[in-house]
Parts: sequence; structure tokens; C-alpha cells
Amino acid sequence: MKKEAKRVFISDCEGPISKNDNAFELATHFIPEGNKLFALISKYDDVLADVLKRPGYKAGDTLKLILPFLKAYDVTDRKMLEFSQQNILLIPYVKKALMYIRSFMPTFIVSTSYEHFIRALCNAIEFPYENTYCTRLRLDKYTLTESEKDKLRKLSREIADLPMIKIPENAKTLEDFSEIHQATIRRLDEIFWKELTIMEIGEILNEVNPVGGREKASAVNEIVDKQEMDLADVMYVGDSITDAEAFRLVRRKGGLTISFNGNWYAVREAEVAVLAENAAAIAVLAQIFHDFGKEKVLWLAENWNLNNIQQFNIPLRFVEQLIFAHPQGLPKIKIVKSQNMEEIAKESSNFRKKVRGEVIGKLG
Repeated sequence: MKKEAKRVFISDCEGPISKNDNAFELATHFIPEGNKLFALISKYDDVLADVLKRPGYKAGDTLKLILPFLKAYDVTDRKMLEFSQQNILLIPYVKKALMYIRSFMPTFIVSTSYEHFIRALCNAIEFPYENTYCTRLRLDKYTLTESEKDKLRKLSREIADLPMIKIPENAKTLEDFSEIHQATIRRLDEIFWKELTIMEIGEILNEVNPVGGREKASAVNEIVDKQEMDLADVMYVGDSITDAEAFRLVRRKGGLTISFNGNWYAVREAEVAVLAENAAAIAVLAQIFHDFGKEKVLWLAENWNLNNIQQFNIPLRFVEQLIFAHPQGLPKIKIVKSQNMEEIAKESSNFRKKVRGEVIGKLG
């Protein structure tokens, strides 16, 4: 029999639920050399948020920085929605996993993704849109003059041609970067915080507020308040730098933090790392968290084998999916400790590229 407990499940979207990086895909599809433009701006995002810790900037603000360029290439809200609907790539078994989790505890998605993608995804997995937090955007409200459009197109080509930034290990200041990468960062500073701000389209940088970094942490707090719970009752699943602050918040207050195929930024802040081909492992851990609490999840992660999983009366279909998707053995689940963090982060980052593709897997 399940023990009655009031707990809540919160997940990031891109990574734990879908294989997409929707903003990267939009840029690649609509902007010439948009893949290069997005990759560089994403790395610039990592620099500002994690290395320089620039006041007023947060992880995930890449999603507002690329908007002027999407607008310059005639992207509309309708085009964003239609593209999203046509290009959803779900993590295998995630629809059934989320439906199952929703059957026994409140379930929410907190995502940096644009609302167009989240609406399309909710329709695909039959998830209630009202249980999501995402980046709200009405791109059609912004207008461009022909001169601004021309200027933005020239800037997009310039950005795509800049050298990719490499972040030195343990970098803390701009001077820790090589001269060529310092020059790239300074040029991007000029473009985004000087040149764009004096253009009419510059208002988009002030008005659009991506749900990343502290905004994800705020969303978690809001969910907990509305559900009349404590942060210790939260199971939070994420995979990237935009989840780091939510991880820190939940972990500090005694909740459960899980990196699902996460990169370095996620693994270093999570307590448990999951490396899995499908979502069955998340459903298993969610049921155990709901029924027995965090300590049992941590115990199982330390003693991860089929016999121990079966002690918890997990539905057979989820146990079968654990085995089916991983013919060489169960998906890997490990407790993240200071002594194994680097090893797990490397393994998880490599596995992430396998699941989501090399290009998307490398994004922050």
C-alpha cells in the first residue's frame, strides 16, 4: 500500500521530456548560419551567467538575445508555433511516465522554452498547459523598419563569423580568457548592450523575460506556495545551466534534485544523476519519492539493481521499460559526490550527446 504523502514533481522540459532545443532549432531553420549564431550566443550566455556573474543577467537569457534576429528574418508567432508542432522529438516513454506521475502527485513543467513550443508539447503529451511555466512571448507585437532589419541581418552574419568562445577551467574574470575570446566577448557586449539598445527592436530585450536561472527558482517557490507544501516536498528534474538555481534552492531546503542526462552545470548541483534512454527511471524514482520520501530514493540510487527496484511495487510496465531500453543493463543512476562529480559529469555529458545529438548535447 502506498503511504499518503503530499509531494510535488517538477521537471524541466528540454532534456528530461523532449530531445529538442527549440530555440536552437528555430535559429538554425530561419536564420542563415543560425546554428553558429545560436551556439556562440549560448556560450556567451554561459560566460555572463556562470563565469562573470554579470548583475541583471541570468542563465537562459539567450532566448531573448536571439529574438531580434528571428524578427529580422520574418519569423512570426504563427511560424514559431507551426515549426514547434512539426518538430517535437520526445524522450521515449515520457508521455506515459508523466501521465503515471500525474495520477498520484501534482506535476509541473518549468521551462525556459518559448510558450509556442510548450503549447505544442502539451498538446503532444496531453499535459495541462496551466501546469507549465515558460517564456511568454508575443513576437508579432514588435515591428522593424527596413533599416533595422538590414542592420540586424548584417549583425547576425558578423556574430556567426566570430570565433567560438572557449571557457578556461576555473575562469572567474574576463582576463582569464585568451585574447581572441576576450575580443569576442567584448564585441558581443557592444552588440547586445549598446547597438541593439538604441534600436527600436531593443525594447524586446527589456520586455521578454526568459524563465531560466532565478526565474526557474521563483517558479518553484510559486508552485510550492500554491500547493501549500514545503520545498522539502519537491522532486526537481533538470539537465542544464538554466536549472542550477532551482537545484540549489530545492536541495538547500531538503528536496530531491535529479540531473537527467545533464551537462556539467546540472550534475554539479544535483544529488542524483540519471543516464537513461527513456523516461521510465524518472517515473520509478518519482513513485518512490512520493510513497517513501527522499531518503529511500537516495538509498535505491546507492543500491541500484533490479531486485531492489522490485521491492517498491513498481508497475511491471515501467520495470520492463528500464530493461528494454538498456539491453546492456539498467540505466545508470548514481549519487553525486565531490569525489565522483567530475567523472559523472563527463559520462553524463557524453551520454547527453548520444541521446540528444552532438550539437544540441554541447549547448549549456
